[in-house]
Amino acid sequence: MDRFVTRTQKRKVDPTGVKGKDAGSGSGQGERNTEDEGGLEKRLQSCSGLVEDDTEVTKPLPWKKIEAEGLDCDYTLLFNRLQADSHFQQLEKEVEYLSGDLAKVQVFGKFHNIPRKQATYGDPGLNYSFSGVKLMARPWTPVLEIIRDQITEATGHTFNFVLVNRYKDGNDHIGEHQDDERELDPACPIAAVSFGAVRDLVFRHQEARGKNAARKIEPVKVALQHGSLLLMNWPTNVNWYHSLPVRKKVLTPRISLTFRRVIKRYKTQK
Repeated sequence: MDRFVTRTQKRKVDPTGVKGKDAGSGSGQGERNTEDEGGLEKRLQSCSGLVEDDTEVTKPLPWKKIEAEGLDCDYTLLFNRLQADSHFQQLEKEVEYLSGDLAKVQVFGKFHNIPRKQATYGDPGLNYSFSGVKLMARPWTPVLEIIRDQITEATGHTFNFVLVNRYKDGNDHIGEHQDDERELDPACPIAAVSFGAVRDLVFRHQEARGKNAARKIEPVKVALQHGSLLLMNWPTNVNWYHSLPVRKKVLTPRISLTFRRVIKRYKTQK
């Protein structure tokens, strides 16, 4: 069912990370271009901030297509290890997480503390409501702007809001849910970027949930790697729920960034 799709991108080497736009709109099979030792060394130096270079480099970006009935996702390793490590460290310094009543969700009419840390950033005036809580967007931090722009250049989609979740270890989790709030632009995928510990994202079809499920449809599991990007395309969030289950053997933190496009006509909604 799954297949790899290679998309060729033209990128500029940049000390802050990967940059560049899709060179074509089509998909094709292929492998990564090889580089000579000098070129590879120069790219690694650039990623470390040691070299500034405006030379354009064309490099294929392999994507894995994840499909099932009513599920359509694209998955890739967008950031190399050096970039992913750097972004994780900057996120740890820059992100301010919510507290108090804003760090709770409503379940069956009652508010509960969320089993993770959460923060919201985005364009001025935007808010996002889910699970009985309305969250206002803080101004973008430098590293969130960098990551947002890198995703835009890799996918062609623009985003104006991000939900940040920090899982301190495998005990922190998020239950089954759908990202289907009416503030979201249905034409834009949700772009989920992962940094830190590898965690499983589990998709479950809405008709296959619970003991008295109407249908038997196997769940879809994706191991989200350090530096990875998962695009949840329409109609995934119409038909499927997703969760990040408890994994007690995971002892290190993970930061998840889910970039979204909020329809601005809802920005003053109360």
